[in-house]
Amino acid sequence: MIRVLLADDQGLIRAGFRALLNAEDDIEVVAEAADGGQAVALAVEHLPDVALIDIQMPVFDGIEATRRIAADARLSAVHVVMLTNYGLDEYVYSALRAGAGGFLVKDTEPEDLLHGVRVAARGDALLSPGITRRLIGEYVSRPPRGDLTTVLGVLTNREREVVALAARGLSNEEIAAQMVISLATAKTHVSRAMTKLRARDRAQLVVLAYESGLVTPPEKR
Repeated sequence: MIRVLLADDQGLIRAGFRALLNAEDDIEVVAEAADGGQAVALAVEHLPDVALIDIQMPVFDGIEATRRIAADARLSAVHVVMLTNYGLDEYVYSALRAGAGGFLVKDTEPEDLLHGVRVAARGDALLSPGITRRLIGEYVSRPPRGDLTTVLGVLTNREREVVALAARGLSNEEIAAQMVISLATAKTHVSRAMTKLRARDRAQLVVLAYESGLVTPPEKR
């Protein structure tokens, strides 16, 4: 059973999401929050698998709530998915840097929401290749951070290659095929890279790859 926390200051939005999610045999909404403070407190209390958090909320916004959840060792297994009205708005990149594993637009199709919750529960990033390219083009076209360039020195050449492929939106299966290695080996490389770089999830691995200059945005090529 996938346990979900809903955080949105609009009761109608929460009610709609709750009804949709609870109708599934493998998903259960365990708590609801109307502001960022409640979201963090309820995450600690219920330890959900997935937290669906609205970006714009009172007390403190979804980005700050995500940052606090990501910083709490007790909540390391909580996968945060940001909810936004506008798709790739100005907040999305900040949300990913804060520790979100992906994002969903509020008016997404029901099947896409359910798929997103299941993907997030597995620990995979909710960033399709198309969205990744747009995100990179709009938010990550900036000089590499020198401190992160140094951090990448902890990776083996094979791990750097895997991180670069993940940053371009490839799944583990596609990485395995591209590098002509087994799926298990690809997963191991990704996992080790995340551990070494202290990336909370695959989405943060993507952000780190571009911020460090390991991968260059298409517009700069």
